[in-house]
Amino acid sequence: MIYNIGDRVTRLFEGDICIVIATKNEPHKVKDTQKELTGEIIAAAIEVHRVLGPGLLESAYEACLIYELESRGLNVQRQVILPVRFKGTLLDCGYRLDLVVNDTVIVELKCVSEIVELHKAQLLTYLKLSGKTVGLLLNFNVPLMKHGVTRMVL
Repeated sequence: MIYNIGDRVTRLFEGDICIVIATKNEPHKVKDTQKELTGEIIAAAIEVHRVLGPGLLESAYEACLIYELESRGLNVQRQVILPVRFKGTLLDCGYRLDLVVNDTVIVELKCVSEIVELHKAQLLTYLKLSGKTVGLLLNFNVPLMKHGVTRMVL
């Protein structure tokens, strides 16, 4: 087997086991993993929306999406407290992340008539404060879920 890692190609075999030697910097692999993870989250949201349709409370979609994500083998944290660092001190200012999936992707859920700039700014703020680089804004109040998905990357 050949594995392309960054700009290195490494081949090492030990019996039937292929050993991959990775370089320190693997940006393509990380980005691909994030794309796959956000794709899986979006697929789960589409399934929830397909079953429930639009018009429910955000909390109903949250519970169902958590169920769907966990059934797909993903680790989900719900209503994660996001403190603000001020002069070296972490302060609880009331920020809560709806979901954090695999400790990588922030998922912000909405049930609104349309996503406005304020919703996008909220997710960007959460990404900056948390140090995470990828977030999804999912609006379940749409006829087709694919129209309610916004992916943001810092």
